[in-house]
Amino acid sequence: ITTLINHKDKPKRSDKTLQAIQRVGQAVNLAVGRFVTVGEAIANENHELKEEMSVACIEARRAGETIAQLTDVANLDHPESDSHITIFTDKTGVVKAARLLLSSVTKVLVLADRIVIKQIITSRNKVLATMEQLEKVSSFQEFVQIFSQFGNEMVEFAHLTGDRQNDLKDEKKKARMAASRAVLEKCTMMLLTASKTCLRHPDCESARINKDGVFHRMRLALEQVIEIVTDSRPNGESEMAPISIYSGIKEFKNKVEGLRENLYFLSKENLSTMLEVILEHTEDFTDSAYTSHEHREHILELSKQAKMELEQLVSVWMQAQNQKTKDLMEDLEVAILKTCQCMNELKREVHSAATSLAADLLKYHTDHMVLKALKVTGVEGNLEAVAEYTCKLSEQKEQLVEMCRLLRHVSGTEPLEITCIHAEDTFQVTGPQIISAAETLALHPSSKIAKENLEVFCEAWESQLSDMSLLLREINDVFEGRRGEKRVYLSLPRPGKHNANLKALKPVKLDTEEQAKIAKLGLELHLLTSDVDSETEKWEDQENEIVQHGQGMSSMAYSMYLFTRGEGLLKTTQDLFHQAEIFATEGTKLASALRTLSDQVHDDDKPLLLLEAEKLISMCKQLQITAKASAQGKSATFTKVDACILKTRNVMTLLCQLLPFCCKLLRKNKAGNGCLKPAPPWKEDRIRTGTNARTPERRVDTFGIKSLENHVTNMTFLESK
Repeated sequence: ITTLINHKDKPKRSDKTLQAIQRVGQAVNLAVGRFVTVGEAIANENHELKEEMSVACIEARRAGETIAQLTDVANLDHPESDSHITIFTDKTGVVKAARLLLSSVTKVLVLADRIVIKQIITSRNKVLATMEQLEKVSSFQEFVQIFSQFGNEMVEFAHLTGDRQNDLKDEKKKARMAASRAVLEKCTMMLLTASKTCLRHPDCESARINKDGVFHRMRLALEQVIEIVTDSRPNGESEMAPISIYSGIKEFKNKVEGLRENLYFLSKENLSTMLEVILEHTEDFTDSAYTSHEHREHILELSKQAKMELEQLVSVWMQAQNQKTKDLMEDLEVAILKTCQCMNELKREVHSAATSLAADLLKYHTDHMVLKALKVTGVEGNLEAVAEYTCKLSEQKEQLVEMCRLLRHVSGTEPLEITCIHAEDTFQVTGPQIISAAETLALHPSSKIAKENLEVFCEAWESQLSDMSLLLREINDVFEGRRGEKRVYLSLPRPGKHNANLKALKPVKLDTEEQAKIAKLGLELHLLTSDVDSETEKWEDQENEIVQHGQGMSSMAYSMYLFTRGEGLLKTTQDLFHQAEIFATEGTKLASALRTLSDQVHDDDKPLLLLEAEKLISMCKQLQITAKASAQGKSATFTKVDACILKTRNVMTLLCQLLPFCCKLLRKNKAGNGCLKPAPPWKEDRIRTGTNARTPERRVDTFGIKSLENHVTNMTFLESK
């Protein structure tokens, strides 16, 4: 559609141009036809929305046919003089048809989304109704029948929510959905053993408490899934996410750095309030019994320094508002850099405090001695020893909960913050459940089901501890500038290893004045990395060699941007120069991939693509020469840094133009070869409750489905005899 709307009139229209226009129009009409077929199938299966869906489908089909008619120009010798109306004689007709098409397609998508949401809500309601029956059941036989039904309903709910999680674009919502589904996965098995234990020992208070805790947690998780799916909260409450130190510092620094562009866009009171909030949150560290004395002292010192730096900044800022002299603006720049540097050091200190505590605790608790002791003393029926070890488990729980709270402050991204909150809740809830399960076993030491129940809860605890190790690694990755999974190409510079001349050079860092000079260039580089990331995400084939090299170059450019701020993995100028060399090498590989692509495209496009490839090679060679050139003295080193970042920026600018161009060529080439795959029928693509309905290519595995079904099938109740 964009191609047709943006088509420029030319006095001379070749047969090739006319055929291309007709081919585009036919492709649009064909795609709309397939889309509408699916929409109509959905309408027939959902009578309450059938009328709305049918109208939207009819509008879309009509718009697609109109576009096909207006672009039917290939066989016309003189389309302007012909009575037949075409894109050349009625451009407004194409625009109107395009608008109608986009509007009707959007309606179909919205209606289909409402149906999916309704399916999830209906599935949740089924699960809740069956849970109520399970809660009231009084015999094993009845429990087996109802739990079998419950298992099938949970399988269906797992498939539906798994698909929804895949479709969510908001990373925060995706993380919340993953957390809720993780709770449901573990609680489904807990519900089975806790209910069996309660049925086996109906007069046991600890068994009842254990079971009630599982049902309560499952209901909360089910409710959260519906909140995410419907984008609403009960009683119209707005979600108030706790602010972390990391996000607070990030926002504060953005405001401070914004003073470079505008001295009047915020008040000094706003900045002071923001800093106060950050320093209040640091009290979570300084007040914690688990923070080391050294970390506590450093955090307090940096908090005091941050207040002083802000006072100095405000003083210079107020003067600059009244009189914009060159000296005052330079003083302001220094004050901004000093304030940001202090906040970076504070962030680094709280990060070190949280991650070192987490690493120590996770290492200390890897042997699971308390859990093992609870199992042994429970089987022995030793109530005194069980009470002693439950106290130790409660202490361990408090340590781990505190660890999660501190990690949340330094997690770096909203999804990781949510994962920390989920981990905290898990330890908070699972601890008392293990205790009630252990007490039940101690009261009934010969009960196999009570022993099995304790095992299930202990496994959930151990699993969460294992997850914490992965979470800690991700938090460290974000802090060090690796930016999660997308940043797999970040090279670790090793000065002295790759270049014999480096050993003789003393690694140096940029001072605050040099950082100020290079800040604008660094910011431009940052914006370009965002643009490149945005372009690579548009590619259907994420495994394409061009995309892979583009992502790698963006990753390295981002680490160079962090260097200009005094952050990230590149600590010295030599680190930066080495990174620039690797960046240039990656660019050369990309140029090679462009040449390969040129062999696959039409002759008309080949010269331009080869020209761009040659331009990229030339720019990368220049960057490599600059990065390898020797530089003696502070001034020469800074000039070299400036040149490396400037040339990296130029390469990234070219990359921003190349990626959409290559993507367009691939699509054009694909369309020219008629590679249009038919859409799968709606019936085949629907959610099935059987396990065989899922394909191995699914991105999100449905939670515990196989193990749940096997458990339901093989369930025996020998204890009841």
